[in-house]
Amino acid sequence: MMLKRTLLAAAVGAAISTSAFADLRFWTTEEQPDRLAKQQAMAEQFQSKTGVAVEVIPVTESELGKRATAAFAANDLPDVIYHTLQYVAPWQEAGILNVDAASEVVENLGADTFAPGALGMATIDGDTVAVPVDGWTQLVVYRKDLFEQMGLAAPDSYANIQAALKALHNPPSMYGFVAPTKVDENFMSQVLEHVLLANGATPVDGNGVSGFDSQKLKESLEFYKSLADSSPEGDLYWKQSRELYFAGKAAMIIWSPFILDELAGLRDSAPPTINDDPTSGELASKTGIMSSFAGPSNPGGAAWGDVRYFGITSDADVDAAMQFVEFSMSDGYEQTLSIAPEGKFPVRRGDASDSERFQKIWSTLPVGVDRKAPLSDLYDAETINTITSGLASAQRWGVDEGQLSAASKIINSQVINRVVREYIDGDISVDAAVSKINNEIKAL
Repeated sequence: MMLKRTLLAAAVGAAISTSAFADLRFWTTEEQPDRLAKQQAMAEQFQSKTGVAVEVIPVTESELGKRATAAFAANDLPDVIYHTLQYVAPWQEAGILNVDAASEVVENLGADTFAPGALGMATIDGDTVAVPVDGWTQLVVYRKDLFEQMGLAAPDSYANIQAALKALHNPPSMYGFVAPTKVDENFMSQVLEHVLLANGATPVDGNGVSGFDSQKLKESLEFYKSLADSSPEGDLYWKQSRELYFAGKAAMIIWSPFILDELAGLRDSAPPTINDDPTSGELASKTGIMSSFAGPSNPGGAAWGDVRYFGITSDADVDAAMQFVEFSMSDGYEQTLSIAPEGKFPVRRGDASDSERFQKIWSTLPVGVDRKAPLSDLYDAETINTITSGLASAQRWGVDEGQLSAASKIINSQVINRVVREYIDGDISVDAAVSKINNEIKAL
């Protein structure tokens, strides 16, 4: 049953500053000094508008689960927690999250204003158990200028990517791709999950670890081998893929959106080297972006997404907590996104007044480290829309099935990475790789 906020109107008025609404506590994993300062500024805006004081409490992300469990046991949870996707289901099951409060916040703001993928990841048994705040999707970064010169279709499918590999791979001056092959790097795990999701391949079902559909897995592995065959030799991970793309020696890579400001020459520690000017925006102007792509067994495709949430806790002062989250996702949303715009896509694209209000605001927020510029100055409107649209189809293994923890165990074991490397190195056949992956993940 939805909460009825009968006290809120009165609270906003005469009673808002009473002890019942004082000292709302907010845990955040964005603990870097500049990011904390922006969150504190937002909290002060909220207090100025409502009279509710917010204590912004930094928590190291690796300690968040342990601290939340201890606080729950002591009946001392904060009112609101900014947290990662991995805690959505476990905290709902444990009773740490107030599901009714989160569901009502989304209803009040308008469920249709949120990216469906981000909302779906936090929906359990029809209820939204935590409120999506921001997210990012892994991107296929490609040389749009070369694609246009060769008359190639955008890399939004296995088939289009393989056609581009055939046309553009010309080592050592140009590699078609830089596929991660370093088994012990999480980067390889993320890219492989994206490739497999694109073809509808998942290792879990509602009962736990089921193993992959053999045909989908085989198609995905053969595709990944084509990427690896068009890459340099060696143990490759994010470092080489960025360096080669920045040097103009790679036609396509898969990367996080944190590459967007670097592409435009705004970060001295990672400059483009395509020309002699490390501050040049030339490479950004020649770059296209795809946030999702499709395999032959999944024509709708998928994006690999990482989403963060506001969890309203079971110990919260519910009305005050709901009001804070709603403010953070409306009047305070610009401040929320400005913490790190290149990695905080707006999961709420707009509101009743303008369905693209927050996307427009986000595109004007400055990004960069050593130099600053808004993304809208660096990339055209079509690219900006593509960057954020992936959140509509964002997926992760185990989310829809309620088996995120089982899927995480498979990923963390690096079994898939290891067997894929054996296959692309020619040590085993694709059919042997399919069998070995399914047998090993079921034995975990």
